[in-house]
Amino acid sequence: MPPEETMPTPPDTPSSAPSYESMQQHRAREVMRHTRMDLKTACLLVLSILAVFYTLYFAASIILPMILALVVNLLLSAPMRFLHLKLKLPKPLAALILILGVFGVVGAIGTAISVPAAGWIERAPEAMNALGERLAFLRGPIHLLNTASERIENFMTIAGSHLDHATKAGGDDTAPIVMSAAPATGGLDNFGSSLLLGTRAFVGQFFTMILMLFFLLAQGDSLLRRFVEIMPTFADKRRTVQIAYQIERNVSLYLATITIINSLVGLANMLQCWLLGMPNPLLWGVMAFLLNYIPIIGPMMGITIYFLVGLFTFPSVLQATLPPAIYLCIHLTEGETITPMVLARRFTLNPVLVMGSLMFWDWLWGIGGAFLSVPLLAVFKIICDHVDILTPIGHIVGGPTRGTNTAPLFTPDMIDEDDSAPPGK
Repeated sequence: MPPEETMPTPPDTPSSAPSYESMQQHRAREVMRHTRMDLKTACLLVLSILAVFYTLYFAASIILPMILALVVNLLLSAPMRFLHLKLKLPKPLAALILILGVFGVVGAIGTAISVPAAGWIERAPEAMNALGERLAFLRGPIHLLNTASERIENFMTIAGSHLDHATKAGGDDTAPIVMSAAPATGGLDNFGSSLLLGTRAFVGQFFTMILMLFFLLAQGDSLLRRFVEIMPTFADKRRTVQIAYQIERNVSLYLATITIINSLVGLANMLQCWLLGMPNPLLWGVMAFLLNYIPIIGPMMGITIYFLVGLFTFPSVLQATLPPAIYLCIHLTEGETITPMVLARRFTLNPVLVMGSLMFWDWLWGIGGAFLSVPLLAVFKIICDHVDILTPIGHIVGGPTRGTNTAPLFTPDMIDEDDSAPPGK
């Protein structure tokens, strides 16, 4: 097996991709063949992973802004290099220009949609009443469900009372304890205080992210250079540089590509809202742009919101289904055709693990974790591909090879007599 530092990087042309894939498979098999893990090592590994997750959960207020800053730094690495190397601007000045430019655009869009968003929030009670009238045809099925639920609850209550009588007859004199709920007082005050605390926490995390992003853009290269200098051997130095290069190249390419595609999705949805006569098309276009960063769940939420807005806007239910139907067509065109064609083999991840990563990070860090789920999974795969002991995990995380989705899982000719032979021999 060749040493780690001579392993090829993922090629750019699809014609040479199978050789790289077979090489990765061979490396994964070699690691699995020579790796043995006893019970003590497995227990220590599980405890270490649990300790990391425990730290990530309880230190989210400081770790999440730093991770967001790292991801945004990858997205801005190419513009930063252009400003510093091409225009000869000092790094601190280039970083400041980038931060002011990006967040100036974000602030302008947020200001433009804040007024219509506040208007929709104020009209929420009226909208709910209107939706109740439009969805009157569902009252029958809902009434049947409620009746069935009440019958099941009554049956469980009667069964529980019979069980209590049987218990008392058996000599159990323990009286049931009835807990009375205290009247809810100060609900509005509690809501206001929680909203104030949430706003303060968000502002603090946002300031932390901006500060961290500025220093990453201005001095991130020196930090990586110092880290490479302490590596003991040349192979370790080269491996570290390869990992950093692959993370910056692949993740920044993914983020830039997805941002452009999501912008087109937002523009298409804003255009269809304007053509159909829906109010505030800019608001719904920006919402579609943001939700498209969250795989699967984001577009589903967008379709639901478009349907509810359509019910409030249009006179009939049939007309209300038109905006979400067009939204679904746009999403299917983007997700099944445009995105795979643009990204090709540069960024392939297992769809099952993408969904699992989405649910896990959303549970751990909320909406910020949902936005970071795919980049974090990509970084994890790149690290696994360059560390020998983690190569099998990186191979599992990788996505399906193009053209092999319909192939059978096993055929007799797939099993070679000498499976340990390197690819190409």
